[in-house]
Amino acid sequence: EEIQRETAYPDGKVEKVLKNGCHLIFFPNGTWKKVGSDGKTVTITFFNGDVKQVMPDQTVIYYYADAKTTHTTYSDGLEVLQFSNGQIEKHYPDGKKEITFPDQTIKNLFTDGQEESIFPDGTIVRVQRDGSKTIEFNNGQRELHTPQFKRREYPDGTVKTVYVNGQQETKYVSGRVRVKDKDGNIIIDTKL
Repeated sequence: EEIQRETAYPDGKVEKVLKNGCHLIFFPNGTWKKVGSDGKTVTITFFNGDVKQVMPDQTVIYYYADAKTTHTTYSDGLEVLQFSNGQIEKHYPDGKKEITFPDQTIKNLFTDGQEESIFPDGTIVRVQRDGSKTIEFNNGQRELHTPQFKRREYPDGTVKTVYVNGQQETKYVSGRVRVKDKDGNIIIDTKL
């Protein structure tokens, strides 16, 4: 671009105004700033390689050169971080966070302390504030983990519960109930 005017300042800063209306400002430490002809688009390239862009809609895009990470802040408050390994984090204004990992697992962190992870195979894990966990498998099975027990529910209606003391209880859809002690010995079996 053709330079319309160039000004050197006593502090070592140099400003160039281009004929297209852009302003380029060069600082002594190697940082430079470009203000677009619209006066709203600003790009600052820092001496360490970081780049900050401010768009006309006030979206701010900051690239951290050392970490190879981009942090975008939108005018509505949404923040998106893109890491060099492919991980993407979205931080919503209400405090919710959504993380997409390189393997495409998605983890949602809710403001009330609950978590939800959705794995590429369709498995969904939900963790409540109290630490209890529900796992929904893509084959229709469901598992519930609490401090007292782990329970698996099968699509046919069978429910198997393992208690912290090791005791196992299996309830079949037919009404049969089988209870085993921690060593696997049958205590009760109501065969119908």
